[in-house]
Amino acid sequence: MKKVLTYGTFDLLHYGHINLLRRAKELGDYLIVGLSTDEFNAVKHKEAYHSYENRKLILEAIRYVDEVIPEKDWDQKIADVKNNHVDVFVMGDDWKGKFDFLKDYCEVVYLPRTVGISTTKIKHDLFTVKND
Repeated sequence: MKKVLTYGTFDLLHYGHINLLRRAKELGDYLIVGLSTDEFNAVKHKEAYHSYENRKLILEAIRYVDEVIPEKDWDQKIADVKNNHVDVFVMGDDWKGKFDFLKDYCEVVYLPRTVGISTTKIKHDLFTVKND
């Protein structure tokens, strides 16, 4: 079985997230999603609308996702790859080059982002509408 691993906050889920998860799953048989915990998001200066538990529930309902694990810090990726016997690590191409250190442990793939959508854009659009 070929295992694929990706990470993210996956807050305000949108079709760009679904595209990433679908394309990641197409690279293997089993997709693991490392989901940033609320505590880790605080370290990254990110604030999610949904709690970790609710974001996990949503991800687990998506047919492409086979397993969700907590992402608690930047440094756990090598251990996650090893412990989960991961064959392919996937991230959006906005992270290109940042995870090349994992090439010693698995294949690293940077997928193109879906054009025209992001959580940042959604938040911006909602804020703009709210303040008009």
